[in-house]
Amino acid sequence: MIDFFTPIEANAALPDIRKRFANILNQRDRILELQSELNLIVEQGKGHEKFFRIKKLINRSITDLYKQIEEFEDLGIMIKSFEEGLIDFPAKRFNEEVWLCWKIGEDKVKFWHRKDEGFVGRKPLSVKNTFDEDNLEDLR
Repeated sequence: MIDFFTPIEANAALPDIRKRFANILNQRDRILELQSELNLIVEQGKGHEKFFRIKKLINRSITDLYKQIEEFEDLGIMIKSFEEGLIDFPAKRFNEEVWLCWKIGEDKVKFWHRKDEGFVGRKPLSVKNTFDEDNLEDLR
């Protein structure tokens, strides 16, 4: 069963989420660097030994990346975009399943959107809406 987050719970999780997401992005960048290095080895016609050494590093790095993503998603949180740095937390607004939305650079979770809307449908959390922390039973 999925755990739904309230804005308070999502914001409390952000320090750990930021750290984990930064590690995932660093791992992804490392893979891209290794892939560029591998492409250069091929273009320059270097030997098989160097090719397989770099290829092995890429394979290990990809395995590690997927493991980190799996651990991240085991927390119940979805990476929506690596490039834009978007993370979504499952939540409920009344009885509707929605997403609480956070983007790298934002100090806290400030937005939500319906499942079919995505980033462009983000709506601000307000003090007087259904995400009001005094009405936690509406958020579960």
